[in-house]
Amino acid sequence: MKNQSYFIVIVTSLLLTACATTTTSPTVPPSQPADIIAPSPPPEQPLTKSIHKRVQWSELKGWAEDDLIPAWQAFLKSCTALSKRATWKEPCRIAASLSKPDTVTVRKFFESEFIPYRVINTDNTAEGLVTGYYEPLLRGSRKSSNRYRYPVYAAPDGLLTIELGSAYPELKDLRLRGRLNGRKVVPYYTRAEIMSNPKLLNGYELLWVDDEVELFFLHIQGSGQIVLDSGETMKIGFADQNGYPYNSIGKILVQRGELPLEKASMQGIKQWGQQNPDKLPELLQQNARYVFFRELPADLSGPIGALGVPLTAGRSIAIDPQSIPQGAPVFLATTWPNTSKPLNRLMVAQDVGSAIKGGIRADFFWGFGHEAGTQAGKMKQSGRMWVLLPKN
Repeated sequence: MKNQSYFIVIVTSLLLTACATTTTSPTVPPSQPADIIAPSPPPEQPLTKSIHKRVQWSELKGWAEDDLIPAWQAFLKSCTALSKRATWKEPCRIAASLSKPDTVTVRKFFESEFIPYRVINTDNTAEGLVTGYYEPLLRGSRKSSNRYRYPVYAAPDGLLTIELGSAYPELKDLRLRGRLNGRKVVPYYTRAEIMSNPKLLNGYELLWVDDEVELFFLHIQGSGQIVLDSGETMKIGFADQNGYPYNSIGKILVQRGELPLEKASMQGIKQWGQQNPDKLPELLQQNARYVFFRELPADLSGPIGALGVPLTAGRSIAIDPQSIPQGAPVFLATTWPNTSKPLNRLMVAQDVGSAIKGGIRADFFWGFGHEAGTQAGKMKQSGRMWVLLPKN
C-alpha cells in the first residue's frame, strides 16, 4: 500500500493532472476509422457525485407538452452504443421497432420502459448549473500563409496516455498524459510552450486558420467546421489533449479588471481580443490545456460526442458520467439563455467535458453556426435534472 501511494504521488506530480473524462467531444481513438458510429460504449463509472430519487412522471414539469420526437431520434443514436449492454438492450430493441411513431407513441414508450429519478446533489440541493456549447465555423486552409498562420494540430505520436487502472483497479478512471524525455516520463508541452515554439509539433499540422481567438474557442468546443480557401468544408473533431486542466480566461480577465463579470462571455472575450491584440497571446497561454483534432467524414449529421455517436442540436447534453450514465435520457428544466423563459425538454446524455463536473451539471449542445454560438455563449442558467433509467 505504501509503494502504491508513492507511485501515485510520483506519477501525478510528473504529469500534473489526472483526467477521468476527456474534453467535450469524441473519444473514438484516432487509430480507428473516423466513420465508425457504433463503437463499444465507454465503461460505466460509479455514480458518486449525485443522488437519484425515484419520482412520479407528474413531477417533470413540461413533460406532457414536450415534442419528444427529436429526443427519441437522439436516443436511437445512443442505442447504437448502449444496446451492447444488458440493462439497455430491451428498451433499445423496442425503440428500434417503432416505425415513424408520433409523439404520443414516443411518450408512451418512455413511460412504459423507464422510471424517472430526480437528480440531487450530494449536498442535498436540487439545482445546478447549465451552460452551452456549439459547433463553430472557422476559415482555413490546408497550406500556411500570411492569412492562415494559426495551426490546428493532429494528435502527435509522442503524446503518451497512461491508464493507471491497468495496474491499480481502484484507479480505473484515472488517465494521465505525458511524453518521454530520454527514459523519463514528463508532462506534455503546455499551450504556452506550443504557441511559443511551433517546431515542437512540426509535421502534425492538420490545417491552418486565420483567427487565433476562434481557434482557442474551437479547442473549448472540441469540434467544428472549417471553410477552406479551396471552397470545400472540412469537419474536424476531438482527437486528444495534452493532459492539463482547463483554466478559464474569462475568469482571469475579470480578476485582472479587464472585463466586468457580466461581460465575461464568449462574445465579450472575443471583443476584448479584437481590442487588445498585443495582450491576447499572453492571455491565451494562461490556459495550459491544448486540444488536438482529426478530420471527420463530411456526411456526419453532427459532431461525435463522448458516447461515440453524432450529437443532436438542442437535444444532446454533456454531463459528468459520475452523476449521469452516458447515453441516458435526461429531462432538463432550465431557462433560455439570459431569460426567465422556461426551457423544459427531454435531452440525451451523449457527451462529457473537462469543465462539466458535479451532480446537477449540464452543457447544452446548441448545434452549428453563428446563432448556435450566440445562444451557447450566453447560456449560464440554473437548472434541475431527472434521469430516466430502464425499469430492469
